[in-house]
Amino acid sequence: MKEVYYIHELPERAGITAPLTLSDRPFEPGKKARVHILALGDVGTTMLIGLRLLGAADIASIGICDLNGNNLSRLEIEINQIRYPFAAQGDGPVLPPVHIVTEEQLFDCDLFIFCASKGVPPLSATGDVRMAQLEANKGLIGHFAGLARSAGYKGLVCIVSDPVDPLCAAFLDASGIRPWQIRGYGLGVMNARACYYAEKDGRLAHYLTEGRAFGPHGEDLVIADRIEGYDDTLSRELTKKVVEANHVVRNLGYKPYIAPALSSAALSILLTLRGCWHYGSVYLGDKDRGAFLGVRSRYSEEGLVYEDRPLPRALYDRIEYAYLRLCALR
Repeated sequence: MKEVYYIHELPERAGITAPLTLSDRPFEPGKKARVHILALGDVGTTMLIGLRLLGAADIASIGICDLNGNNLSRLEIEINQIRYPFAAQGDGPVLPPVHIVTEEQLFDCDLFIFCASKGVPPLSATGDVRMAQLEANKGLIGHFAGLARSAGYKGLVCIVSDPVDPLCAAFLDASGIRPWQIRGYGLGVMNARACYYAEKDGRLAHYLTEGRAFGPHGEDLVIADRIEGYDDTLSRELTKKVVEANHVVRNLGYKPYIAPALSSAALSILLTLRGCWHYGSVYLGDKDRGAFLGVRSRYSEEGLVYEDRPLPRALYDRIEYAYLRLCALR
């Protein structure tokens, strides 16, 4: 029996012998990107604030698109009024300007962020509320993926809406663009939640320096307390805490969107543009089969790369289960 396993072996477990290449990138790291955001609800608006505040070195401009014209006008006014007091005089960074774009202009950019959602579950919803949105949001994905196809889009697509990983696959199927052009942004907050709980429990403290997150932004999430010396019992305990963290906030009477909008989306997207390591979903599969899986990853000169360390069998089995379940949703 093998002692170690690797992420790159997952497609073979689904009967895939020739996965599509990830060896390219849809933008130039270090060059300021034109960013367009679709839908400015709670998540989109919070993410927009994060990108405006932190994106001076990475973003040239931010275009916003939403069905609610009054909301767009309000955000164009208010977000552009967030600024350092003497930036125009050379004291402080000049923050990226925000402007309104039409649906027809959405894919005239370097980076497109999909935050649209139908059927957002009420606070009373139980279970994995993310998966309840799959069918409704697939329809939205199909429409905008068609626009990307028509535009011959060459940039990066960032999927933020739930369920992140299956919606990435739906965009891939409907758009005809390359798999290295699509990233899912849902795993960043799961790692952040794991860090939050690790800070509160000495038994889990080593996660902060040695831990890893894998898989989807949902119930099949895999949190590993560490890779070398992996403790399956401790890791499953921490995973359970992370998966249920959104319900803790919901039970207080609030929708848990602030941390996802900033940890999964704004911060991770900025790290993407910088070519730095972050958590995002990458495609492991061929034209017909496969899935987007959340892993530690980055864009390099060779294209989209992911961390592919040797994994113990107990950890690999958990990741394989999550991957095959995602494949079945496609």
